[in-house]
Amino acid sequence: MESLLGLLRVRIIRGVNLAVRDTTGSDPYVVLRMGRQKLKTSVKKNNVNPEWNEDLTLSVSKHLQPIKLEVYDKDTFSRDDKMGDAEFEVTSFIEAVKMSSTDFPNGTTITTVKPCRQNCLAGESPILWRDGKIVQEIVLRLRNVEAGEIELELTWIDIPGAPGF
Repeated sequence: MESLLGLLRVRIIRGVNLAVRDTTGSDPYVVLRMGRQKLKTSVKKNNVNPEWNEDLTLSVSKHLQPIKLEVYDKDTFSRDDKMGDAEFEVTSFIEAVKMSSTDFPNGTTITTVKPCRQNCLAGESPILWRDGKIVQEIVLRLRNVEAGEIELELTWIDIPGAPGF
């Protein structure tokens, strides 16, 4: 197994203005993938502005891969409908984690990731030092769909005994 550097907690906060896929609305859930890891949130019934506030935890190794996020509409009798996808790199976040051996004042912005063609950011995404942890606030604009954004927050979790950086 590849050497584990630590854990990335991805808090799926909410969906905003998600696409309507059924006559009554949508029953959205989020799937996160990184390499062979695949995690998903619960389904929010009949809601295009769902609040999840759910933590999904990915293990991070030396071979950093982008995180893929997909939103689906849960259907009972047919295949779940896709409601868009997004992808984001965690390279800047990991760089900030590497720098964070020093204690910053609470609320310090370490760096900011700007939206570009290579990411799905809806706006600038600050990487902060908050309560002794590195945190990144992200709003992703969903692709391949008419509307929708997903708000999430990344937090780094050190594993005792892991080689780290």
